[in-house]
Amino acid sequence: MSAAEHDQHNRTHTLPLPDLSGAVPTSTEARAKRRIAALEEELQMMKQERGTKQRKTTYYVSQGRAIRRMVVLYANIENLIAENDRRCEESWENSTPEHVFCFFQNRLQRGYFALVQTLPWMHEKLAELDPDDVEDMMKKIKRGADAARGDDTSTLKDLVAAWVNQSFHPSNLLKSDDKQSRGFIHEVCGKLLCPAEWDWSKDCVKAGIRDRTSDYVVSENSWPLFVYENYSVNSSDLQQGLFMSKILVQAFKATFTSPSSAKEADGDGDGADILENNRRARRALNQVKVKTCVRFSLSNISSWRTIDGDFDYEAFWNHIVDFFEDVPGPVARRRVTTLLEWWTRKVFGKNHREDLTPEVVSKMSVTALAEQRKALEDSVFDSD
Repeated sequence: MSAAEHDQHNRTHTLPLPDLSGAVPTSTEARAKRRIAALEEELQMMKQERGTKQRKTTYYVSQGRAIRRMVVLYANIENLIAENDRRCEESWENSTPEHVFCFFQNRLQRGYFALVQTLPWMHEKLAELDPDDVEDMMKKIKRGADAARGDDTSTLKDLVAAWVNQSFHPSNLLKSDDKQSRGFIHEVCGKLLCPAEWDWSKDCVKAGIRDRTSDYVVSENSWPLFVYENYSVNSSDLQQGLFMSKILVQAFKATFTSPSSAKEADGDGDGADILENNRRARRALNQVKVKTCVRFSLSNISSWRTIDGDFDYEAFWNHIVDFFEDVPGPVARRRVTTLLEWWTRKVFGKNHREDLTPEVVSKMSVTALAEQRKALEDSVFDSD
C-alpha cells in the first residue's frame, strides 16, 4: 500500500471526536435527587452557621451584662482597651513608669484590670480575632451591658420606693411607678439626697436646695446622706459610716444576689475570710454601681442620664471608684479593707468554718457513721 493510500485509509477509519458542548444523558430522577441532596446539605450548613452565630450573640450579650455592673458604668470599653495597648507600646519603647501616667489614664487602666478579671476570656479574644470580628463582638457586649443597666435601674426604682416606705413611713408614700414625686420635693428623699455637709432639718437648707440658690448647689462633690450608716454623718470624721447604709446593702443584694435577699439587710457575722476565698465577692464588692443607681432611684428624673441639674452622675461614680482604688497610703487602705470586710459579712453572712475543730467534727454524723461501719466490719472479721 502506497503512502497516499495509507493516509487515506487512516482518515476513513478514524473515530469522530466527541461533541464537548453536549452532555451524557442521565436519568432525570437521579439528577433531581442529587440536586435535592446538595440543597439539603447547603441548608444544613446554613443552619449550623446561623446557630453558631446565634450562640455567639447570646454568649456575648449575656457576658456583657457584667460590664456595667462590675467594670465601668460609663467609660467605653474601647477606651479601656486602647489605654492598655498604649501602655504596652510606651512601656516597650520608653520604659515609662506607671506613676508618670495621668490620673485619668490610671483610672482607665484600673478599669481594664477589672475588665479582664470579670471577663477573663476577652483579653485572648482581642488578640486572636480580626478587627471586623472584634467590632462585632464589642457591639454585642455593649448591647448586653446597656440592657443590664436598664434592667437594674428599673428594678431598683420599684424596690427603693418600697424600702423608703417601710423604713421611714412617710406621710406621702412613694409610688413605684411615679418618679416625679421623688427628689428634693419629697421630705424623705430630700433628706437622703441632701449633701452630708448640710442639715436637712433646717428650713433654709430645704428652701435653698429646692430653689437651687447659689449657696446650696447640689453636685457630685458632696457625699449624699443616703450613703452613711443610719443616714447620719460625723462632720469631724466624714469617713465614719461612709458606704455603710442599709439602703445600699439592700440595693447590692437586690442586684447581685436576689431581690428577696434584700429583706435581710440587718444581719451581720464574721465572714471576712470570704473576701479572700470567693471570687465573686472580691469582684462585686469593689463595684460602686449600686450607689449611683440608688441616687438615681431617689431622684425625680424619669430616665437615665448623666447630668441631673448640677449633679454629674459620671463624676460621682468616679469619686466612689477613686475612694476605693486610689488610696493615699496604708492607713486609708486598711480602712477600705475593713469596709469591704464589713460588706462581706453583710452580704454573705457569717462563716463558721473555723469552729469546725477536729473534736466537733468527730461528733458529727459523717464521722460517726464511718466509725460504725468500721466497727461492723471488725465484728464480722472477729467472728470469722
